[in-house]
Amino acid sequence: MTNMLSARVRALELPMTIEMSKKSRELAAKGVDVISLSLGEPDFDTPEFIKEAAIQGIRDNYSHYMPVPGYADLREAIAAKFKRDNGLEYSVDQIVVSTGAKQTLANLMLSLIEPGDEVLVPAPYWVSYVGMIKFCEGVPNIIETTVDSGYKISPEQLDAAITPQTRLMVFSSPNNPSGAMYTREEFEALAEVLRRHPQVFVIADEIYEHIQYGTEHVSIASLEGMYDRTATVNGLSKGFAMTGWRIGFVGCPAWLAKACDKIQSQFTSGTNSIAQRAAIAAMEAQPSDVQYMVDAFAERRKFMLENFGTLPGFKTSNPEGAFYIFANVDELIGKSAGDKVMKDDMDLCLYFLEEGHVSSVPGSAFGLPGHVRFSYAASLDDLNKAHENLKRAIQQLK
Repeated sequence: MTNMLSARVRALELPMTIEMSKKSRELAAKGVDVISLSLGEPDFDTPEFIKEAAIQGIRDNYSHYMPVPGYADLREAIAAKFKRDNGLEYSVDQIVVSTGAKQTLANLMLSLIEPGDEVLVPAPYWVSYVGMIKFCEGVPNIIETTVDSGYKISPEQLDAAITPQTRLMVFSSPNNPSGAMYTREEFEALAEVLRRHPQVFVIADEIYEHIQYGTEHVSIASLEGMYDRTATVNGLSKGFAMTGWRIGFVGCPAWLAKACDKIQSQFTSGTNSIAQRAAIAAMEAQPSDVQYMVDAFAERRKFMLENFGTLPGFKTSNPEGAFYIFANVDELIGKSAGDKVMKDDMDLCLYFLEEGHVSSVPGSAFGLPGHVRFSYAASLDDLNKAHENLKRAIQQLK
Protein backbone atom coordinates (compact mmCIF):
# COMPACT_ATOMS: atom_id res chain seq x y z
CA MET A 1 0.00 0.00 0.00
CA THR A 2 3.04 2.31 -0.02
CA ASN A 3 1.97 3.48 -3.50
CA MET A 4 -0.76 5.48 -1.74
CA LEU A 5 1.87 7.84 -0.31
CA SER A 6 2.20 11.24 -1.92
CA ALA A 7 5.13 11.93 -4.23
CA ARG A 8 6.41 14.61 -1.86
CA VAL A 9 6.63 12.11 1.01
CA ARG A 10 8.19 9.40 -1.14
CA ALA A 11 10.90 11.88 -2.09
CA LEU A 12 11.76 12.66 1.55
CA GLU A 13 14.88 11.06 3.01
CA LEU A 14 15.84 10.63 6.65
CA PRO A 15 18.69 12.95 7.69
CA MET A 16 21.99 11.05 7.89
CA THR A 17 22.46 12.31 11.45
CA ILE A 18 19.47 10.20 12.48
CA GLU A 19 20.62 7.27 10.35
CA MET A 20 24.10 7.23 11.90
CA SER A 21 22.62 7.53 15.39
CA LYS A 22 20.42 4.51 14.62
CA LYS A 23 23.43 2.45 13.46
CA SER A 24 25.40 3.35 16.58
CA ARG A 25 22.47 2.32 18.81
CA GLU A 26 22.25 -1.02 16.99
CA LEU A 27 25.95 -1.61 17.64
CA ALA A 28 25.57 -0.57 21.28
CA ALA A 29 22.67 -3.02 21.65
CA LYS A 30 25.16 -5.78 20.81
CA GLY A 31 27.29 -4.77 23.79
CA VAL A 32 29.78 -2.54 21.96
CA ASP A 33 30.91 0.58 23.84
CA VAL A 34 30.12 3.19 21.18
CA ILE A 35 31.25 6.79 21.69
CA SER A 36 28.56 8.93 20.12
CA LEU A 37 29.86 12.07 18.44
CA SER A 38 27.10 12.20 15.83
CA LEU A 39 24.18 14.09 17.36
CA GLY A 40 24.12 17.84 17.90
CA GLU A 41 22.78 17.93 21.43
CA PRO A 42 24.39 19.58 24.48
CA ASP A 43 25.33 17.00 27.11
CA PHE A 44 24.12 19.26 29.93
CA ASP A 45 20.84 19.23 31.82
CA THR A 46 18.50 22.18 31.50
CA PRO A 47 19.47 24.84 34.10
CA GLU A 48 17.55 24.69 37.37
CA PHE A 49 16.12 28.21 37.12
CA ILE A 50 14.44 27.24 33.84
CA LYS A 51 13.03 24.04 35.34
CA GLU A 52 11.65 26.03 38.27
CA ALA A 53 9.89 28.40 35.88
CA ALA A 54 8.24 25.40 34.23
CA ILE A 55 7.15 24.01 37.60
CA GLN A 56 5.68 27.39 38.51
CA GLY A 57 3.83 27.39 35.20
CA ILE A 58 2.20 24.09 36.15
CA ARG A 59 1.23 25.47 39.57
CA ASP A 60 -0.20 28.57 37.89
CA ASN A 61 -2.39 26.33 35.73
CA TYR A 62 -0.98 27.13 32.31
CA SER A 63 -2.71 24.04 31.00
CA HIS A 64 -5.13 25.34 28.39
CA TYR A 65 -4.92 26.29 24.72
CA MET A 66 -2.51 29.13 24.12
CA PRO A 67 -2.29 31.78 21.36
CA VAL A 68 -0.97 30.23 18.14
CA PRO A 69 2.06 32.56 17.85
CA GLY A 70 2.91 32.20 21.55
CA TYR A 71 2.03 33.87 24.82
CA ALA A 72 2.27 37.66 24.59
CA ASP A 73 4.65 37.92 27.57
CA LEU A 74 7.00 35.36 25.98
CA ARG A 75 6.99 37.27 22.70
CA GLU A 76 7.71 40.45 24.66
CA ALA A 77 10.68 38.71 26.30
CA ILE A 78 11.90 37.55 22.88
CA ALA A 79 11.53 41.08 21.50
CA ALA A 80 13.62 42.36 24.42
CA LYS A 81 16.25 39.70 23.68
CA PHE A 82 16.43 40.69 20.00
CA LYS A 83 16.90 44.36 20.97
CA ARG A 84 19.47 43.60 23.69
CA ASP A 85 21.55 40.99 21.90
CA ASN A 86 21.06 41.68 18.21
CA GLY A 87 20.18 45.34 17.83
CA LEU A 88 16.84 44.38 16.24
CA GLU A 89 13.53 46.09 17.05
CA TYR A 90 10.55 43.74 16.73
CA SER A 91 7.01 44.18 18.01
CA VAL A 92 5.12 41.16 19.35
CA ASP A 93 3.19 40.83 16.06
CA GLN A 94 6.53 40.25 14.30
CA ILE A 95 7.40 37.25 16.47
CA VAL A 96 6.08 33.69 16.23
CA VAL A 97 6.97 30.93 18.71
CA SER A 98 6.99 27.40 17.29
CA THR A 99 7.66 23.81 18.30
CA GLY A 100 11.41 24.08 17.80
CA ALA A 101 13.43 26.10 15.30
CA LYS A 102 12.83 23.29 12.79
CA GLN A 103 9.12 24.12 12.69
CA THR A 104 10.00 27.80 12.49
CA LEU A 105 12.08 27.11 9.37
CA ALA A 106 9.34 24.96 7.86
CA ASN A 107 6.74 27.69 8.45
CA LEU A 108 8.99 30.24 6.74
CA MET A 109 9.76 28.08 3.72
CA LEU A 110 6.11 27.12 3.24
CA SER A 111 5.28 30.83 3.39
CA LEU A 112 7.94 31.99 0.94
CA ILE A 113 8.71 29.29 -1.64
CA GLU A 114 6.69 28.87 -4.83
CA PRO A 115 7.20 25.76 -7.01
CA GLY A 116 10.35 26.25 -9.09
CA ASP A 117 11.82 29.04 -6.95
CA GLU A 118 15.56 28.79 -6.46
CA VAL A 119 16.89 28.88 -2.91
CA LEU A 120 20.55 29.65 -2.24
CA VAL A 121 22.15 27.37 0.34
CA PRO A 122 25.84 27.72 1.25
CA ALA A 123 27.43 24.32 1.87
CA PRO A 124 28.07 22.88 4.34
CA TYR A 125 24.50 23.32 5.52
CA TRP A 126 22.27 21.87 8.24
CA VAL A 127 20.86 18.56 7.03
CA SER A 128 17.18 19.58 6.89
CA TYR A 129 17.45 22.75 4.77
CA VAL A 130 17.53 20.97 1.42
CA GLY A 131 14.84 18.45 2.37
CA MET A 132 12.51 21.27 3.42
CA ILE A 133 13.18 23.25 0.23
CA LYS A 134 12.38 20.24 -1.94
CA PHE A 135 9.26 19.47 0.11
CA CYS A 136 8.09 23.01 -0.69
CA GLU A 137 8.85 22.30 -4.39
CA GLY A 138 11.72 24.75 -4.44
CA VAL A 139 15.06 24.17 -6.16
CA PRO A 140 18.18 24.21 -3.93
CA ASN A 141 21.09 26.11 -5.48
CA ILE A 142 24.13 24.98 -3.49
CA ILE A 143 27.12 27.30 -3.08
CA GLU A 144 30.09 25.16 -2.08
CA THR A 145 32.85 26.30 0.27
CA THR A 146 36.17 24.74 1.28
CA VAL A 147 38.26 24.25 4.39
CA ASP A 148 40.67 26.87 3.00
CA SER A 149 37.87 29.46 2.81
CA GLY A 150 36.91 28.69 6.40
CA TYR A 151 33.67 27.24 5.01
CA LYS A 152 32.33 30.69 4.17
CA ILE A 153 31.04 31.96 0.85
CA SER A 154 32.53 35.04 -0.80
CA PRO A 155 30.57 38.00 -2.21
CA GLU A 156 31.71 36.94 -5.67
CA GLN A 157 30.28 33.44 -5.19
CA LEU A 158 26.99 34.86 -3.94
CA ASP A 159 26.68 37.28 -6.86
CA ALA A 160 27.42 34.53 -9.39
CA ALA A 161 24.83 32.19 -7.85
CA ILE A 162 21.88 34.60 -8.03
CA THR A 163 19.60 34.11 -11.03
CA PRO A 164 16.24 35.61 -12.05
CA GLN A 165 14.62 32.58 -10.35
CA THR A 166 16.34 33.14 -6.99
CA ARG A 167 13.83 34.01 -4.27
CA LEU A 168 15.47 32.99 -1.01
CA MET A 169 18.76 32.40 0.76
CA VAL A 170 19.07 30.30 3.93
CA PHE A 171 22.19 29.91 6.06
CA SER A 172 23.39 29.50 9.65
CA SER A 173 25.98 31.51 11.57
CA PRO A 174 27.47 30.00 13.69
CA ASN A 175 27.31 27.20 11.17
CA ASN A 176 26.35 23.60 11.70
CA PRO A 177 28.46 21.57 10.83
CA SER A 178 31.59 23.71 10.42
CA GLY A 179 31.36 26.18 13.31
CA ALA A 180 32.11 29.03 10.89
CA MET A 181 30.90 32.52 11.84
CA TYR A 182 30.67 35.46 9.48
CA THR A 183 32.28 38.65 10.75
CA ARG A 184 30.57 42.02 10.49
CA GLU A 185 32.80 42.92 7.53
CA GLU A 186 32.00 39.64 5.75
CA PHE A 187 28.27 40.11 6.28
CA GLU A 188 28.51 43.71 5.05
CA ALA A 189 30.09 42.46 1.82
CA LEU A 190 27.36 39.84 1.35
CA ALA A 191 24.65 42.39 2.18
CA GLU A 192 26.05 44.72 -0.48
CA VAL A 193 25.46 41.99 -3.06
CA LEU A 194 21.97 41.22 -1.75
CA ARG A 195 20.98 44.89 -1.88
CA ARG A 196 21.48 44.71 -5.66
CA HIS A 197 18.97 41.84 -5.81
CA PRO A 198 15.87 42.98 -3.88
CA GLN A 199 13.88 39.88 -4.92
CA VAL A 200 16.02 37.67 -2.64
CA PHE A 201 14.69 37.19 0.90
CA VAL A 202 17.00 35.86 3.64
CA ILE A 203 16.45 33.29 6.39
CA ALA A 204 19.21 33.65 9.00
CA ASP A 205 19.44 30.63 11.31
CA GLU A 206 21.08 31.81 14.56
CA ILE A 207 20.33 28.80 16.77
CA TYR A 208 23.99 28.56 17.90
CA GLU A 209 24.25 32.28 18.69
CA HIS A 210 25.20 31.81 22.35
CA ILE A 211 27.90 29.20 21.69
CA GLN A 212 30.82 31.16 20.28
CA TYR A 213 34.45 31.59 21.23
CA GLY A 214 35.35 35.25 20.93
CA THR A 215 34.07 36.19 17.48
CA GLU A 216 31.37 38.87 17.62
CA HIS A 217 27.97 37.48 16.70
CA VAL A 218 26.31 39.65 14.05
CA SER A 219 22.74 39.39 12.81
CA ILE A 220 22.57 40.17 9.10
CA ALA A 221 19.13 41.72 9.69
CA SER A 222 20.84 44.51 11.65
CA LEU A 223 22.74 45.72 8.57
CA GLU A 224 21.57 48.49 6.27
CA GLY A 225 18.75 47.46 3.97
CA MET A 226 18.40 43.94 5.41
CA TYR A 227 15.84 44.27 8.21
CA ASP A 228 12.73 44.19 6.00
CA ARG A 229 13.95 41.23 3.95
CA THR A 230 15.32 38.94 6.67
CA ALA A 231 13.74 36.40 9.01
CA THR A 232 15.95 35.83 12.05
CA VAL A 233 15.47 32.33 13.47
CA ASN A 234 16.56 31.23 16.92
CA GLY A 235 15.59 28.88 19.73
CA LEU A 236 16.53 27.42 23.09
CA SER A 237 17.78 23.93 22.22
CA LYS A 238 21.50 24.63 21.91
CA GLY A 239 22.34 27.62 24.10
CA PHE A 240 20.15 26.54 27.03
CA ALA A 241 20.35 22.72 26.73
CA MET A 242 16.63 22.48 26.01
CA THR A 243 16.47 20.19 22.96
CA GLY A 244 13.48 18.28 24.35
CA TRP A 245 11.47 21.37 25.28
CA ARG A 246 10.98 22.28 21.59
CA ILE A 247 10.97 26.06 21.56
CA GLY A 248 11.95 27.98 18.43
CA PHE A 249 11.04 31.48 17.32
CA VAL A 250 11.41 34.00 14.54
CA GLY A 251 11.59 37.77 14.27
CA CYS A 252 10.52 38.97 10.82
CA PRO A 253 8.30 41.44 8.93
CA ALA A 254 4.72 41.42 10.21
CA TRP A 255 3.31 40.14 6.90
CA LEU A 256 5.53 37.06 7.13
CA ALA A 257 4.83 36.48 10.83
CA LYS A 258 1.11 36.53 10.00
CA ALA A 259 1.68 33.89 7.31
CA CYS A 260 3.64 31.67 9.73
CA ASP A 261 0.85 32.09 12.29
CA LYS A 262 -1.70 31.00 9.65
CA ILE A 263 0.29 27.88 8.68
CA GLN A 264 0.96 26.93 12.30
CA SER A 265 -2.71 27.30 13.18
CA GLN A 266 -3.52 24.54 10.68
CA PHE A 267 -0.76 22.12 11.73
CA THR A 268 0.09 22.34 15.43
CA SER A 269 -1.54 25.47 16.89
CA GLY A 270 0.37 26.91 19.83
CA THR A 271 3.54 25.45 21.32
CA ASN A 272 3.52 23.56 24.65
CA SER A 273 2.29 25.94 27.35
CA ILE A 274 4.69 24.86 30.11
CA ALA A 275 7.70 25.01 27.78
CA GLN A 276 6.70 28.57 26.94
CA ARG A 277 6.67 29.56 30.63
CA ALA A 278 10.15 28.07 30.98
CA ALA A 279 11.25 29.93 27.84
CA ILE A 280 10.51 33.29 29.47
CA ALA A 281 13.07 32.51 32.17
CA ALA A 282 15.63 31.60 29.49
CA MET A 283 14.99 34.79 27.53
CA GLU A 284 15.43 36.90 30.66
CA ALA A 285 18.61 35.10 31.77
CA GLN A 286 22.01 36.74 31.97
CA PRO A 287 24.87 35.34 29.82
CA SER A 288 26.64 34.37 33.05
CA ASP A 289 23.76 31.99 33.87
CA VAL A 290 24.82 29.60 31.09
CA GLN A 291 28.48 30.57 30.68
CA TYR A 292 29.59 27.30 32.30
CA MET A 293 28.34 25.43 29.23
CA VAL A 294 30.25 27.67 26.82
CA ASP A 295 33.39 27.37 28.97
CA ALA A 296 33.14 23.57 28.85
CA PHE A 297 32.64 23.62 25.08
CA ALA A 298 35.65 25.93 24.73
CA GLU A 299 37.84 23.50 26.67
CA ARG A 300 36.68 20.61 24.51
CA ARG A 301 37.16 22.65 21.35
CA LYS A 302 40.79 23.21 22.34
CA PHE A 303 41.21 19.46 22.82
CA MET A 304 39.60 18.73 19.46
CA LEU A 305 41.82 21.15 17.56
CA GLU A 306 44.96 19.85 19.24
CA ASN A 307 44.09 16.16 18.81
CA PHE A 308 41.43 15.48 16.18
CA GLY A 309 42.84 18.33 14.09
CA THR A 310 46.20 16.56 13.87
CA LEU A 311 44.95 13.05 13.05
CA PRO A 312 46.54 11.65 9.86
CA GLY A 313 44.46 12.59 6.82
CA PHE A 314 42.40 15.19 8.71
CA LYS A 315 42.37 18.86 7.71
CA THR A 316 40.25 21.21 9.82
CA SER A 317 39.42 24.90 10.06
CA ASN A 318 39.07 26.80 13.32
CA PRO A 319 35.43 26.56 14.50
CA GLU A 320 34.36 29.94 15.87
CA GLY A 321 31.02 28.77 17.22
CA ALA A 322 28.72 25.75 17.80
CA PHE A 323 30.26 22.47 19.04
CA TYR A 324 31.57 20.60 16.02
CA ILE A 325 34.79 19.79 14.22
CA PHE A 326 34.28 19.44 10.47
CA ALA A 327 37.26 17.59 9.04
CA ASN A 328 38.24 17.33 5.41
CA VAL A 329 39.22 13.67 4.90
CA ASP A 330 39.94 13.58 1.16
CA GLU A 331 43.35 12.02 1.89
CA LEU A 332 41.65 8.98 3.43
CA ILE A 333 39.15 8.39 0.62
CA GLY A 334 40.32 5.50 -1.56
CA LYS A 335 42.33 3.82 1.20
CA SER A 336 41.40 0.41 2.54
CA ALA A 337 41.58 -1.81 5.60
CA GLY A 338 41.64 -5.41 4.45
CA ASP A 339 38.79 -5.80 1.98
CA LYS A 340 37.05 -2.62 3.17
CA VAL A 341 37.61 0.21 0.69
CA MET A 342 36.80 3.78 1.73
CA LYS A 343 34.98 4.77 -1.45
CA ASP A 344 33.47 7.88 0.11
CA ASP A 345 32.87 9.69 3.40
CA MET A 346 29.93 7.42 4.28
CA ASP A 347 32.20 4.36 4.05
CA LEU A 348 34.71 6.14 6.25
CA CYS A 349 32.09 6.97 8.90
CA LEU A 350 30.90 3.36 8.91
CA TYR A 351 34.50 2.23 9.28
CA PHE A 352 35.05 4.63 12.19
CA LEU A 353 31.90 3.22 13.79
CA GLU A 354 32.60 -0.47 13.23
CA GLU A 355 36.36 -0.41 13.76
CA GLY A 356 36.85 2.59 16.06
CA HIS A 357 33.45 2.45 17.81
CA VAL A 358 33.04 6.19 17.23
CA SER A 359 29.88 7.52 15.59
CA SER A 360 30.13 10.56 13.34
CA VAL A 361 28.29 12.03 10.35
CA PRO A 362 29.54 12.11 6.74
CA GLY A 363 30.01 15.51 5.14
CA SER A 364 27.81 14.47 2.23
CA ALA A 365 24.86 14.83 4.64
CA PHE A 366 25.74 18.53 4.83
CA GLY A 367 26.33 19.00 1.11
CA LEU A 368 30.14 18.63 1.20
CA PRO A 369 31.37 15.09 0.43
CA GLY A 370 34.86 14.21 1.58
CA HIS A 371 34.29 15.50 5.11
CA VAL A 372 33.28 14.11 8.51
CA ARG A 373 31.54 15.97 11.35
CA PHE A 374 32.35 15.18 14.97
CA SER A 375 30.34 16.73 17.80
CA TYR A 376 32.24 17.67 20.94
CA ALA A 377 29.08 17.80 23.04
CA ALA A 378 30.63 14.96 25.03
CA SER A 379 32.91 14.58 28.04
CA LEU A 380 36.66 15.06 27.69
CA ASP A 381 37.11 11.43 28.73
CA ASP A 382 34.92 10.28 25.85
CA LEU A 383 36.66 12.64 23.43
CA ASN A 384 40.04 11.28 24.50
CA LYS A 385 38.88 7.68 24.04
CA ALA A 386 37.42 8.56 20.65
CA HIS A 387 40.70 10.16 19.59
CA GLU A 388 42.70 7.06 20.54
CA ASN A 389 40.22 4.76 18.80
CA LEU A 390 40.23 6.83 15.62
CA LYS A 391 44.01 7.05 15.59
CA ARG A 392 44.26 3.25 15.72
CA ALA A 393 41.61 2.85 13.02
CA ILE A 394 43.31 5.34 10.70
CA GLN A 395 46.67 3.63 11.16
CA GLN A 396 45.14 0.46 9.70
CA LEU A 397 44.18 2.23 6.47
CA LYS A 398 46.61 1.62 3.61
